[in-house]
Amino acid sequence: MVTKVHISSPEDTGEELFNLQIVQEYERAVIFRLGRIADKKPKGPGLFFIIPCTDQFVQVDLRTVSFDIPPQEILTKDSVTVLVDGVVFFRIYCPVSSVVNVTDAHEATRLLAQTTLRNALGTKNLAELLSDRESISQSMQESLDEATDHWGIKVERVEIKDVKLPQQLQRAMAAEAEASREARAKVIAAEGEMNASRALKEASLVIAESPVALQLRYLQTLNTIAAEKNSTIIFPLPIDLMQNFMSRK
Repeated sequence: MVTKVHISSPEDTGEELFNLQIVQEYERAVIFRLGRIADKKPKGPGLFFIIPCTDQFVQVDLRTVSFDIPPQEILTKDSVTVLVDGVVFFRIYCPVSSVVNVTDAHEATRLLAQTTLRNALGTKNLAELLSDRESISQSMQESLDEATDHWGIKVERVEIKDVKLPQQLQRAMAAEAEASREARAKVIAAEGEMNASRALKEASLVIAESPVALQLRYLQTLNTIAAEKNSTIIFPLPIDLMQNFMSRK
Protein backbone atom coordinates (compact mmCIF):
# COMPACT_ATOMS: atom_id res chain seq x y z
CA MET A 1 0.00 0.00 0.00
CA VAL A 2 1.45 3.39 -1.06
CA THR A 3 0.12 6.79 0.01
CA LYS A 4 0.84 9.68 -2.36
CA VAL A 5 1.14 13.37 -1.44
CA HIS A 6 1.56 15.85 -4.32
CA ILE A 7 3.56 19.05 -3.72
CA SER A 8 3.40 21.76 -6.37
CA SER A 9 5.57 24.84 -7.05
CA PRO A 10 4.87 28.09 -5.17
CA GLU A 11 3.60 29.78 -8.32
CA ASP A 12 0.89 27.09 -8.44
CA THR A 13 1.42 26.45 -12.16
CA GLY A 14 0.07 22.93 -11.82
CA GLU A 15 3.50 21.35 -12.18
CA GLU A 16 4.55 18.97 -9.40
CA LEU A 17 8.02 19.47 -7.91
CA PHE A 18 8.03 16.07 -6.16
CA ASN A 19 5.68 13.48 -4.72
CA LEU A 20 5.79 12.25 -1.15
CA GLN A 21 5.25 8.51 -0.85
CA ILE A 22 4.57 6.37 2.24
CA VAL A 23 5.22 2.63 2.47
CA GLN A 24 4.30 0.29 5.31
CA GLU A 25 6.65 -1.31 7.84
CA TYR A 26 6.73 -4.58 5.84
CA GLU A 27 7.36 -2.87 2.48
CA ARG A 28 10.29 -1.28 0.71
CA ALA A 29 10.50 0.92 -2.40
CA VAL A 30 13.25 0.51 -4.99
CA ILE A 31 13.65 3.89 -6.73
CA PHE A 32 15.06 4.23 -10.25
CA ARG A 33 16.34 7.75 -11.03
CA LEU A 34 17.15 8.19 -14.69
CA GLY A 35 17.38 4.41 -15.00
CA ARG A 36 19.73 3.91 -12.05
CA ILE A 37 18.92 2.81 -8.52
CA ALA A 38 18.95 5.81 -6.23
CA ASP A 39 21.41 5.55 -3.31
CA LYS A 40 21.96 1.83 -4.15
CA LYS A 41 19.44 0.82 -1.48
CA PRO A 42 15.65 0.69 -1.06
CA LYS A 43 13.57 3.35 0.68
CA GLY A 44 11.25 2.80 3.60
CA PRO A 45 9.49 2.13 5.74
CA GLY A 46 7.80 5.46 6.17
CA LEU A 47 8.04 8.64 4.12
CA PHE A 48 10.16 9.31 1.03
CA PHE A 49 9.86 11.47 -2.07
CA ILE A 50 10.25 10.94 -5.79
CA ILE A 51 10.73 13.43 -8.65
CA PRO A 52 7.89 12.82 -11.15
CA CYS A 53 9.94 13.53 -14.27
CA THR A 54 12.96 11.36 -13.47
CA ASP A 55 11.98 8.78 -10.86
CA GLN A 56 10.15 5.50 -10.97
CA PHE A 57 9.79 3.10 -8.06
CA VAL A 58 8.87 -0.55 -7.51
CA GLN A 59 7.16 -1.58 -4.32
CA VAL A 60 8.42 -4.83 -2.69
CA ASP A 61 6.65 -6.84 0.04
CA LEU A 62 9.04 -8.39 2.61
CA ARG A 63 6.53 -10.68 4.34
CA THR A 64 6.77 -14.46 4.13
CA VAL A 65 4.89 -15.90 1.15
CA SER A 66 3.67 -19.49 0.80
CA PHE A 67 2.54 -21.36 -2.29
CA ASP A 68 1.56 -24.91 -3.17
CA ILE A 69 3.63 -26.98 -5.57
CA PRO A 70 1.13 -28.58 -7.99
CA PRO A 71 1.12 -32.42 -8.04
CA GLN A 72 4.10 -33.57 -10.08
CA GLU A 73 4.24 -36.95 -11.81
CA ILE A 74 7.63 -38.36 -10.84
CA LEU A 75 9.44 -41.53 -11.85
CA THR A 76 11.43 -42.78 -8.86
CA LYS A 77 14.82 -44.47 -8.99
CA ASP A 78 13.19 -47.93 -8.89
CA SER A 79 10.86 -47.06 -11.83
CA VAL A 80 7.66 -46.35 -9.88
CA THR A 81 5.40 -43.50 -11.04
CA VAL A 82 3.97 -41.41 -8.19
CA LEU A 83 2.22 -38.05 -7.80
CA VAL A 84 3.86 -35.73 -5.25
CA ASP A 85 2.92 -32.22 -4.15
CA GLY A 86 4.34 -29.86 -1.57
CA VAL A 87 4.38 -26.36 -0.09
CA VAL A 88 7.15 -23.72 -0.01
CA PHE A 89 7.60 -20.75 2.35
CA PHE A 90 9.91 -17.93 1.29
CA ARG A 91 10.50 -14.20 1.73
CA ILE A 92 12.42 -11.42 0.00
CA TYR A 93 15.40 -10.24 2.06
CA CYS A 94 17.05 -8.03 -0.59
CA PRO A 95 14.51 -5.86 -2.46
CA VAL A 96 17.10 -4.51 -4.91
CA SER A 97 18.18 -7.98 -6.07
CA SER A 98 14.57 -9.18 -6.37
CA VAL A 99 13.82 -6.29 -8.74
CA VAL A 100 17.07 -6.03 -10.73
CA ASN A 101 18.15 -9.67 -11.11
CA VAL A 102 14.86 -11.34 -12.04
CA THR A 103 11.73 -10.29 -13.90
CA ASP A 104 9.21 -11.88 -11.49
CA ALA A 105 10.76 -13.26 -8.31
CA HIS A 106 7.60 -15.02 -7.11
CA GLU A 107 6.86 -16.78 -10.40
CA ALA A 108 10.50 -17.76 -10.88
CA THR A 109 10.58 -19.31 -7.40
CA ARG A 110 7.41 -21.30 -8.12
CA LEU A 111 8.78 -22.74 -11.35
CA LEU A 112 12.14 -23.53 -9.75
CA ALA A 113 10.41 -25.32 -6.85
CA GLN A 114 8.57 -27.62 -9.28
CA THR A 115 11.80 -28.49 -11.10
CA THR A 116 13.69 -29.03 -7.85
CA LEU A 117 10.97 -31.37 -6.56
CA ARG A 118 11.16 -33.54 -9.69
CA ASN A 119 14.95 -33.62 -9.68
CA ALA A 120 15.25 -34.41 -5.97
CA LEU A 121 12.70 -37.22 -5.93
CA GLY A 122 13.93 -38.74 -9.18
CA THR A 123 17.09 -39.87 -7.37
CA LYS A 124 15.18 -41.64 -4.57
CA ASN A 125 13.52 -45.03 -4.56
CA LEU A 126 9.96 -45.52 -3.32
CA ALA A 127 10.94 -46.75 0.15
CA GLU A 128 13.11 -43.67 0.76
CA LEU A 129 10.38 -41.38 -0.53
CA LEU A 130 7.81 -42.81 1.89
CA SER A 131 10.02 -43.06 4.97
CA ASP A 132 12.51 -40.20 4.68
CA ARG A 133 10.44 -37.12 3.83
CA GLU A 134 12.16 -34.90 6.38
CA SER A 135 15.64 -35.25 4.90
CA ILE A 136 14.25 -34.87 1.36
CA SER A 137 12.48 -31.64 2.39
CA GLN A 138 15.69 -30.36 3.98
CA SER A 139 17.68 -31.14 0.85
CA MET A 140 15.11 -29.35 -1.33
CA GLN A 141 15.17 -26.30 0.95
CA GLU A 142 18.97 -26.03 0.75
CA SER A 143 18.94 -26.44 -3.03
CA LEU A 144 16.19 -23.83 -3.52
CA ASP A 145 17.79 -21.39 -1.08
CA GLU A 146 21.10 -21.59 -2.91
CA ALA A 147 19.50 -21.13 -6.33
CA THR A 148 17.32 -18.14 -5.29
CA ASP A 149 19.97 -16.32 -3.25
CA HIS A 150 21.00 -14.29 -6.33
CA TRP A 151 17.38 -13.09 -6.56
CA GLY A 152 17.37 -11.80 -2.98
CA ILE A 153 15.06 -14.58 -1.78
CA LYS A 154 15.35 -16.65 1.38
CA VAL A 155 13.60 -20.05 1.29
CA GLU A 156 12.51 -20.70 4.87
CA ARG A 157 10.81 -24.07 4.63
CA VAL A 158 9.86 -26.79 2.14
CA GLU A 159 7.42 -29.59 2.99
CA ILE A 160 6.21 -32.61 1.00
CA LYS A 161 2.45 -32.75 1.51
CA ASP A 162 1.24 -35.95 -0.12
CA VAL A 163 2.53 -38.93 -2.08
CA LYS A 164 -0.12 -40.65 -4.20
CA LEU A 165 0.59 -44.20 -5.33
CA PRO A 166 -1.17 -46.10 -8.16
CA GLN A 167 -4.04 -48.33 -6.99
CA GLN A 168 -2.36 -51.53 -8.21
CA LEU A 169 0.79 -50.66 -6.29
CA GLN A 170 -1.22 -49.96 -3.14
CA ARG A 171 -2.90 -53.39 -3.37
CA ALA A 172 0.46 -55.08 -4.00
CA MET A 173 2.03 -53.35 -0.99
CA ALA A 174 -0.93 -54.30 1.21
CA ALA A 175 -0.65 -57.97 0.12
CA GLU A 176 3.09 -57.92 0.78
CA ALA A 177 2.58 -56.46 4.26
CA GLU A 178 -0.09 -59.05 5.07
CA ALA A 179 2.15 -61.91 3.89
CA SER A 180 4.99 -60.54 6.00
CA ARG A 181 2.77 -60.41 9.09
CA GLU A 182 1.60 -63.98 8.53
CA ALA A 183 5.20 -65.16 8.12
CA ARG A 184 6.21 -63.48 11.38
CA ALA A 185 3.19 -65.04 13.16
CA LYS A 186 4.21 -68.52 11.97
CA VAL A 187 7.78 -67.99 13.11
CA ILE A 188 6.60 -66.85 16.54
CA ALA A 189 4.24 -69.86 16.83
CA ALA A 190 7.05 -72.25 15.84
CA GLU A 191 9.38 -70.70 18.41
CA GLY A 192 6.66 -71.10 21.04
CA GLU A 193 6.20 -74.78 20.19
CA MET A 194 9.95 -75.34 20.38
CA ASN A 195 10.20 -73.65 23.78
CA ALA A 196 7.20 -75.65 25.04
CA SER A 197 8.72 -78.95 23.89
CA ARG A 198 11.97 -78.11 25.66
CA ALA A 199 10.07 -77.32 28.85
CA LEU A 200 8.13 -80.62 28.61
CA LYS A 201 11.37 -82.50 28.09
CA GLU A 202 12.89 -80.94 31.21
CA ALA A 203 9.72 -81.70 33.17
CA SER A 204 9.74 -85.33 32.08
CA LEU A 205 13.35 -85.70 33.25
CA VAL A 206 12.45 -84.30 36.67
CA ILE A 207 9.42 -86.62 36.99
CA ALA A 208 11.49 -89.62 35.92
CA GLU A 209 13.93 -88.94 38.73
CA SER A 210 11.12 -88.74 41.35
CA PRO A 211 8.06 -91.04 40.90
CA VAL A 212 6.29 -89.18 43.71
CA ALA A 213 6.22 -86.09 41.51
CA LEU A 214 4.11 -88.01 38.98
CA GLN A 215 1.60 -88.91 41.70
CA LEU A 216 1.38 -85.26 42.71
CA ARG A 217 0.72 -84.37 39.10
CA TYR A 218 -2.12 -86.93 39.02
CA LEU A 219 -3.67 -85.36 42.10
CA GLN A 220 -3.41 -81.91 40.59
CA THR A 221 -5.13 -83.08 37.42
CA LEU A 222 -7.91 -84.69 39.48
CA ASN A 223 -8.42 -81.43 41.36
CA THR A 224 -8.70 -79.52 38.09
CA ILE A 225 -11.31 -81.91 36.66
CA ALA A 226 -13.35 -81.88 39.89
CA ALA A 227 -13.48 -78.08 39.80
CA GLU A 228 -15.34 -78.26 36.47
CA LYS A 229 -18.25 -80.22 38.07
CA ASN A 230 -17.64 -83.24 35.88
CA SER A 231 -19.38 -86.52 36.82
CA THR A 232 -16.42 -88.59 35.73
CA ILE A 233 -14.22 -89.78 38.59
CA ILE A 234 -10.60 -90.59 37.96
CA PHE A 235 -8.49 -92.60 40.36
CA PRO A 236 -4.77 -92.29 39.85
CA LEU A 237 -3.12 -95.72 39.74
CA PRO A 238 0.52 -95.98 40.74
CA ILE A 239 2.79 -96.85 37.88
CA ASP A 240 4.87 -99.14 40.09
CA LEU A 241 1.83 -101.35 40.78
CA MET A 242 1.18 -101.72 37.06
CA GLN A 243 4.78 -102.66 36.49
CA ASN A 244 4.49 -105.47 39.07
CA PHE A 245 1.48 -106.95 37.26
CA MET A 246 3.23 -106.69 33.95
CA SER A 247 6.36 -108.38 35.28
CA ARG A 248 4.31 -111.33 36.62
CA LYS A 249 2.78 -111.93 33.22
